[in-house]
Amino acid sequence: MLAGETVMDLIEETRERLGPVGVWLPVGMFTPTPDEERRAIRRLEELGYRTVWGGEGPGNRELFAYSAITLAATERVVVGTGIANIWSRPAYTAHSGGRTLAQAFPGRFVLGVGIGHSYQAAKAGSDYRPLDQTRDYLTAMAAAAEEFPSPVPFPRVLAAVGPKMLELARELTDGAHPFAQPFEHTPYSREILGRDKLLIPTHSVLLGDREQARKSVARDIGLMKQYGIPHYFKGWKRLGYTDADIDDVSDRLVDGLTAWGDEERIAGRLKELVDAGADTVLVNPVGDDLTSIVDQLERLAPALTAVTR
Repeated sequence: MLAGETVMDLIEETRERLGPVGVWLPVGMFTPTPDEERRAIRRLEELGYRTVWGGEGPGNRELFAYSAITLAATERVVVGTGIANIWSRPAYTAHSGGRTLAQAFPGRFVLGVGIGHSYQAAKAGSDYRPLDQTRDYLTAMAAAAEEFPSPVPFPRVLAAVGPKMLELARELTDGAHPFAQPFEHTPYSREILGRDKLLIPTHSVLLGDREQARKSVARDIGLMKQYGIPHYFKGWKRLGYTDADIDDVSDRLVDGLTAWGDEERIAGRLKELVDAGADTVLVNPVGDDLTSIVDQLERLAPALTAVTR
């Protein structure tokens, strides 16, 4: 384990390296060639984005290998796994992968891990006890880190939405990486985490109007229902949203889940998240392919890279 002072140094250094606004890309949802992906990541680096994250799910590219490709294709970008699913590899392998990338690319890797969803546990042949299984996994990762410490320290964050998982992030990791939560979740998370932990939420953005955003939110809700992913809904309801908000895709829910409008309006909404306690907001542009997503990020870059803490 790192000494307390060293941990705080690592967290402060990570905040500085990530910057207030980064990018979350839907790795594996599209099928670009590796060359197309490398060109896209290099383009984001040239636009001034300082961190790029990607997720992991059924059929996606293996996330540590993808992170290595992304790191090798760029010079400065900090890469984060958002998230490395615990059903994809044992805890000691996750630590080993993080250790390898941190040593090869010092200061440029953040390991985000998470329990995922019940259907993923079922595919792995397991029951689904999110809190207990996540605690066991993080404890095993810590044991691996004790046995094989990384020559280059790297931060670890946890996918966390509910209060107990946020408390676990505070207890056993360097912070939290919430996903698919409304604006109100950021101050809620910060209160639980305290000031000494990283808070790195992902937030949807759309260069368009509310009706376009509503269609995107409705599509996401349909997928959540299809795959049986209730904890996102539970998180929304914990913050005061209702079944009617979800079923009717209310204006309030759309505005809570998506920063929409022009460049100035979107940047202003993200600044609100930073002011509410987010260390880095990872923007997830609504789009149908990698090209349209990166095109939006290019249009947004002057406004988003100017957001400050």
